[in-house]
Amino acid sequence: MAQAAPPAIPRINAISTAVPQGEIDGLYRDWAAAQVHDERTRKLFKRMSARSGIANRYTVLDRTTAHFGPEGFYGGASMPSTGERMQVYARTAPPLAMQAITGLPGCEDVTHIVLASCTGFVAPGLDQIIARKLRLRGDVERVSIGFMGCYAGITALRTAAHIVRSDPQAKVLVLAVELCTLHLQQTDDLEALLAMGQFADGAAAAIVSAKGSGLVLGESISAQLEDSEELICWTIGDSGFVMHLSGAVPGRIADALERHDISRHICGGEPVGNLAAWAVHPGGKSILDAVERGLDLPEDRLLVSRSVLNNFGNMSSATVLFVIEKLMEKRPQSGVALAFGPGLAMEGIRIGWTGDAG
Repeated sequence: MAQAAPPAIPRINAISTAVPQGEIDGLYRDWAAAQVHDERTRKLFKRMSARSGIANRYTVLDRTTAHFGPEGFYGGASMPSTGERMQVYARTAPPLAMQAITGLPGCEDVTHIVLASCTGFVAPGLDQIIARKLRLRGDVERVSIGFMGCYAGITALRTAAHIVRSDPQAKVLVLAVELCTLHLQQTDDLEALLAMGQFADGAAAAIVSAKGSGLVLGESISAQLEDSEELICWTIGDSGFVMHLSGAVPGRIADALERHDISRHICGGEPVGNLAAWAVHPGGKSILDAVERGLDLPEDRLLVSRSVLNNFGNMSSATVLFVIEKLMEKRPQSGVALAFGPGLAMEGIRIGWTGDAG
């Protein structure tokens, strides 16, 4: 009797990332501060912004339209409509996606595309647009993941892993493209201005298969915090996607991670110190501080996440792939990728390096 083939082990073979050329952080801070009429609140905004842990953020808006003056995208008497914002998304998301994909080897024989994009809509979808630009076969299978926010990158990787387990010959292109800077809002609310000041644009692409060396995608991790659905919310308005990110989020995350059942769920029963790599989505400096405190992590465990936040800001679903890209250089034998988002919910996946050819 023939032996059954061993189960396929999905792994990330390669990751490539891209950001647009327009720098927005300084422009945004000046624009946001000007909206606050109370001098004391304005000074508080400036102090808190300076402690954000972010040095650079990038936008698809070019240097002429990114300015917040009278001729700029956000400089008019009224905010751009949702339709106007989606026109920019349709025009700029595909080239940014292709910029990320260009850094990947061997995309010509991709069998599946898993796309995460929560900041725009276009039909035909970005998945179809990319498939045509790559001249993929017409029977390539496609999955689009939308409106899950910052943890959608984890969901995309997990979906690719499920595909590879069910079809060991599959070669999955995972793509996360987010244009967060298309959704800025006029407001004098300090919490909202600080939240918007963390977000940026970026794209990441990865190849997931059952062959070659790479970062294994193992057991999935999911958890939802009770009575927290109002802490992170997205709504579609007439002038873009309006996000609410409560200042209570870091504290709720830290409290949850301190619970023994949650920490064991994340680490798979292993002591926290046994895990070599922590690919934590840098939703903000306070989020990383909360994870570090809640899990009692050594200070060096989140250095890569903090570096990505400093250099690029929070690019929603794409950000955790930026972190994983850096961690892959070290070929960690064990680790966890985690992200937090609407719900308030946590999504994660256990990771670890393999040199097995598959």
